[in-house]
Amino acid sequence: MKETVVMASPLGNIRLVAEDGFLLSSYFTEDKESEKANSPFFLDIIAQLRAYFNGELTVFDIPVGIGGTAFQKLVWMEVNKVPFGHTVSYHDIAKALAKPTAVRAVGAAIGANPLLVIIPCHRIIASTGELTGYAGGLWRKLKLLQLEAKDKPGNQFDLGF
Repeated sequence: MKETVVMASPLGNIRLVAEDGFLLSSYFTEDKESEKANSPFFLDIIAQLRAYFNGELTVFDIPVGIGGTAFQKLVWMEVNKVPFGHTVSYHDIAKALAKPTAVRAVGAAIGANPLLVIIPCHRIIASTGELTGYAGGLWRKLKLLQLEAKDKPGNQFDLGF
């Protein structure tokens, strides 16, 4: 049976959907925060997300169970390898998958990421260094990158808001 919790975050509410002990999706929503998450599973996920937003966690340890095509899953696995505080381009992901001409397909797969923040697609930028595409909104992508780079000198994403 699917369970849903909506948690508050500094960037807006996040809807978490799980089934059988696996997180299926996390996405920003305008829905109101849930009354209370009681299950240890959701309490752990919420604690990890709060630690991330507080700058205390750089790698999530959450069991996920996501659908998607074989190609999407390969892309998401590659995206998940991008370390906290770093960015790579869509082209870099395509090259890492030995499909250097599949940049648009990589972009489409990243755009279908069901686990925003958890699978860090916000760390994927254009080859030019520009911020492009984010299901949670570009302003959130910028804020996530700023959060991850706040202790790095010369942070190129420090745009003052």
